[in-house]
Amino acid sequence: MIIERNAHSRGLVQEGWLDSRHTFSFGSYYDPAWMGFGPLRVINEDIVEPGAGFPPHRHANMEILSYVLEGRLAHKDSSGGGGVIHAGELQWMSAGHGVEHSEYNGSETEPVHFLQIWIQPSRLNHQPAYAQRDAVAADARGWNLLASPDGRDGSLSIRQDAWLRSVRLDPRETAAHVLDPSRLYWLHVARGTILANGRTLHAGDALGFQDESGPLRLNGEGEHQADVLLFDLPP
Repeated sequence: MIIERNAHSRGLVQEGWLDSRHTFSFGSYYDPAWMGFGPLRVINEDIVEPGAGFPPHRHANMEILSYVLEGRLAHKDSSGGGGVIHAGELQWMSAGHGVEHSEYNGSETEPVHFLQIWIQPSRLNHQPAYAQRDAVAADARGWNLLASPDGRDGSLSIRQDAWLRSVRLDPRETAAHVLDPSRLYWLHVARGTILANGRTLHAGDALGFQDESGPLRLNGEGEHQADVLLFDLPP
């Protein structure tokens, strides 16, 4: 089964300082048809105005990933984690048994554009943890492993049997990944336009794969580089 999630059908939250699109139900946006996909619970595409952000608030038992597309994001939490995440970088915060954290635009002049991703952990009430990985090189080719259960290949080690990969595709460039029918997959286009097994997807569009096997073939389309995320999840 292939599930389609069109960018324009996502939940929309707009404040004076925030423009946010929600792939799944979150906060004031609720749709019982979109409560998550396996342990993948949140993908919010946020644009935060200069100098603004999310004041300190508390979470527990959630793996929270922030993937910055443009600008820089300043993070601070009560576990001692903190720093500035730049474009192309990924930050992981495991809320564990409970942590207070804040995210602000790290610039007073430019907006920050990032994806906030929540994955439910396989184990509860651990000690909170924080880590950040270096930016993906703009000229990197092929799949890049960003997060995994065991931290292999320089990826962030998260508390779930989940793998997050990214690929950047120039126009007419291709990539492929073999789908295992025992796993769930969520493909999210962060930027640009691609063909995914013949389906045209634009920025913000997504496909979910359940009980699917065989190759997933991606082709870069349009005039600009595409940035694509693939979540490999337990059922």
